[in-house]
Amino acid sequence: MNDGANNNNGGNRKLNINVLRFNPQEPGNVPRMQTYPIEEAHGMTLFMALKEIREKQDASLQFDFVCRAGICGSCGMMINGRPTLACRTLTRNLDSEITLAPLPVFELIGDLSVNTGKWLRGMSERLRTWVHMKEEEIDLRRTEARMEPELAEKIYELERCIECGCCVSGCGTARMREDFIGAVGLNKVARFKLDPRDRRTDEDYYEIVGDDDGVFGCMSLLGCHDVCPKDLPLSSQIAFLRRRMVKMGWR
Repeated sequence: MNDGANNNNGGNRKLNINVLRFNPQEPGNVPRMQTYPIEEAHGMTLFMALKEIREKQDASLQFDFVCRAGICGSCGMMINGRPTLACRTLTRNLDSEITLAPLPVFELIGDLSVNTGKWLRGMSERLRTWVHMKEEEIDLRRTEARMEPELAEKIYELERCIECGCCVSGCGTARMREDFIGAVGLNKVARFKLDPRDRRTDEDYYEIVGDDDGVFGCMSLLGCHDVCPKDLPLSSQIAFLRRRMVKMGWR
């Protein structure tokens, strides 16, 4: 039962923020849990709580943030065992005992800070996730061809991904298979497949993702779909790619 569900005024509860601490850069440092008591404020998010802890209790606590508005994806972490964004998580929706840990799969920098950028860059280079224009040279003096609003809307929907890494951390396959592309990568493939400016064929796309490290590695557990903070149709895009490949006789 959430003992904070009816606490609408804020400032009445004492929270215990339990953080998994570990700095792999420090010799001899070992993982440990550290508890920070804090008084809940009205409208407090976990980001605000962590910021207060770092300013008033422990300046060594490591976590990431940039936008504080659910856009940059920097503050992704495990909150009570679920990958999500600290800046979008209100403490009033949680129990007074809160446990935080870094996102799994990614390289740990320290405490709650992980290097999602390294993983995502490697994935993007592997999939070559940029528009491969049909024309070798682009004439900047010429207006680009119009795109139908319906198609533009479909592409925009997939572009809303903020690359926070939550879908990768919530994926069972990514835990077991180091080279699995993950929902974020497959979402990019589906996005460029829709783009009429891209010259790559079905065979070009599916050559990259048509194995157990791609669409056929997905176990359809819907973890990525459930934890995406932007509510993207990730499982639907994976199913779309898989159906297209099977129809082509790829497997």
